[in-house]
Amino acid sequence: MKRILGLIAMVVTLSLSVKAQEYVALNYTFNKGELFELEQKSRSETYMTVNEIVQRTTRDYNNIITMEVTSVEPGKTILTFRYKDLKFNFNAKNQNIFVDAKVTKQEEPFQAGLQKVLDQPFTVEIQTTGIINKVDGLETILDNAAGAFSTLKKDEQEAYRKLMKDQFGTEAFQSWLEQLLIMYPAHGIKTGTQWEENVPLRGGLVGRIDLYWNLQTWDAQTAKIGGTSKINTDKVQMLTLDDGIKATAEISGTTSSNYLINRSSGLPSICVQNTDMSGNYTYKADKAKRIKHDLKVPVKVVTNASYKIKQMK
Repeated sequence: MKRILGLIAMVVTLSLSVKAQEYVALNYTFNKGELFELEQKSRSETYMTVNEIVQRTTRDYNNIITMEVTSVEPGKTILTFRYKDLKFNFNAKNQNIFVDAKVTKQEEPFQAGLQKVLDQPFTVEIQTTGIINKVDGLETILDNAAGAFSTLKKDEQEAYRKLMKDQFGTEAFQSWLEQLLIMYPAHGIKTGTQWEENVPLRGGLVGRIDLYWNLQTWDAQTAKIGGTSKINTDKVQMLTLDDGIKATAEISGTTSSNYLINRSSGLPSICVQNTDMSGNYTYKADKAKRIKHDLKVPVKVVTNASYKIKQMK
């Protein structure tokens, strides 16, 4: 009996060993007309210390986005995105903006702006490896949405426009999507393989993101993948921060991600991400902003997010 059990254990071990050496091809595979729904829940907390006073900013997102496959060509696919549900909570400097785009709230201009974003189509062209070629139509949607701010004072209009672009503009959206979707290698891989890509840091900060993934396990339907990214800003590039402050940023950090991949599409069914960044802004001297000399401002950013993608048809 012991001998039989030993033989069974040996067969299982050999089977697992062979499985670990098998190669699997991972990519994005879509059919025209397919519809997916993406649910996002995330919170970002930013801490800045200005003249020894800590300023805390929080951003909460609770969004549902549909992705329809509208064109499939060799090597690339066009997905049409629409925000179906958009809840955004922004809290900074004793100012709280809570927006549910489905609800009318006349006293909050940002609400009226985001209402104009709901159900408006924009497209993403993505390669079968996951590299995003372009995002089209989102800026037009935001320009139209900004009409909701037309009755405000000029400086208030500019502030709301900047907030909307920083959170939902093309650069911010593409950067977010590039960190959510895995970029697969062009060749087959096996369990334990690590691969990497790098993309620009878009939307607000300027720099680069080095992305690393590793295949943990896989079967006929799914794959488990771990991800890490290293984020570094360009410390000499000038930025415009809130209130029109000019600054440079020397900030770095990491993101850790865990994915459960649906192999039929290549999309993550579930993704959990945690980001931790820290460093310094250097506010540039500006008499108009009452900044007498260059001012170093320590900053820390912590973001926790979870995503679910399911196929609707």
